[in-house]
Amino acid sequence: MPADGPAPTAGPAAGPPAGPADPGGPSGPAGPGRRPHVLILGGTTEARGLAQALAAAEGTPYRVTTSLAGRVASPVLPPGETRIGGFGGPAGLAEWITAHRVTHLVDATHPFAERMSFNAAGAAELSGVPLLALRRPGWSPGPGDDWHFANSLAGAAALLPGLGSRVFLTTGRMGLHSFAHLAEPWFLVRSVDPPDAPAPPRLEVLLARGPFTLDDERELLARHRIDLLVTKDSGGSATAPKLTAAREAGVPVLVVRRPPVPEGHPVAASVAEALRLLHYALPR
Repeated sequence: MPADGPAPTAGPAAGPPAGPADPGGPSGPAGPGRRPHVLILGGTTEARGLAQALAAAEGTPYRVTTSLAGRVASPVLPPGETRIGGFGGPAGLAEWITAHRVTHLVDATHPFAERMSFNAAGAAELSGVPLLALRRPGWSPGPGDDWHFANSLAGAAALLPGLGSRVFLTTGRMGLHSFAHLAEPWFLVRSVDPPDAPAPPRLEVLLARGPFTLDDERELLARHRIDLLVTKDSGGSATAPKLTAAREAGVPVLVVRRPPVPEGHPVAASVAEALRLLHYALPR
């Protein structure tokens, strides 16, 4: 998967160092002379946009740290501080939050980073730090779309043989193993980094980083004679043109539904909404 990756795994920290802790208590609201510290669990376009907006706030009153999963070899780094790698589950994340005096936690991970979202909810409960989820809306079929749905990658692999033989598989390189047993279809996989085995035997890999234009996607579907598009319901505009191109070409789309997410926390559907919610939650 491109920058938008699944849940982080343990790994070394990278990017600018976290720096000394601000004065004040280990967690909770910022005290006098202490900047609010926002930890963004990121890797998505929205996470980078939120980090940019907070870093550019007048007088830069916020300390912003973005945590990336480390799934991509050369990620696009947002402004502010950055760390790369996992935390060791909810308890490890809660420890990091306390040690680095985080005042607010934002889960802006990919919609399919199910484990990390639940880890974030658990860490928020353990640390007492408020959690805001930044989740882009999912896609919906429109007139002329021929969409089919599966609840998992394994479910998509089971439906696939009856829908197409030349497949544009855009579910991310980390889930390629779910389709490795399919020997008959030909697959085109597009990813930022080369995928690892196991993989389908009839496979062509296209290394590229989005966003992609509608003309890009039209040309790709035609050049490779694609007769089925397989995608996760990632939402957002960066990769949506492939859906329009498929509709125009009469190509069916097999969509993997989103996994469940933790409830009971505020949810923002956009960077602007997240900023509005944080505006009222963070001292300035």
